[in-house]
Amino acid sequence: MTIETFIHHLKQYQGTNVFNPWHDYDTRCDIGPQAPAIRCRQLHDYLQLRIAKARYVLVAEAAGYQGCRFSGIAITCERMLLNAHKQVHSRMVLGYDGMRTSHPDCVYMTSNPQRLHGMNEPTDTYVWGAILDNGLQPEDVLLWNIFPFHPHKSTTPFSNRTPTDTEITDGLMYTKELLSLCRSDIVIGAIGRKSTQMLENASIPVITMRHPANGGASLFRQQFAQWINRITL
Repeated sequence: MTIETFIHHLKQYQGTNVFNPWHDYDTRCDIGPQAPAIRCRQLHDYLQLRIAKARYVLVAEAAGYQGCRFSGIAITCERMLLNAHKQVHSRMVLGYDGMRTSHPDCVYMTSNPQRLHGMNEPTDTYVWGAILDNGLQPEDVLLWNIFPFHPHKSTTPFSNRTPTDTEITDGLMYTKELLSLCRSDIVIGAIGRKSTQMLENASIPVITMRHPANGGASLFRQQFAQWINRITL
């Protein structure tokens, strides 16, 4: 398998109340019909920088509407790719300046910063912050979601919902494919209960960390630092 065939496989997935960032085009939210191709290219280039080099992979639960839904990259928000983030800039992620795929005039956007600078996801900020604060190079860590697509509520695309057990089972297949492209000695960290359970059930050894959402940011940062310190000793 290659990065290209992996992304081609991702593009084939369809689900109810699920947005596939690398295939689907939403006329209400996307900047134009070129949006999925932009997200495919950005995922490709992100992976190309890391597949042979990354020593760690962090696996969270699912893509969110403030992050991967528009960036095409797990646990990475659009604002990072547009150099409008306080700590992370696009060259850390892609090696060049990324592109926006959210439409500035989308009716679901609720703030001027979203319209002016793109979408911003707090969880992405916590995870990237932990990577940089612990002295890791951006290419040392590969970010992924056990269900790589965006599960949303039926009422609005600007929402997140917990993926079903069936969806997570489907997502595990893509996670295994991604891991097959990585170094054989890559170390896996799971962010949150859902990803931990699915990886452990598949007999994939993981270290578990608290998800930073809903008051878990401090514990996540502490557990991440302990994880990295233990590995690098």
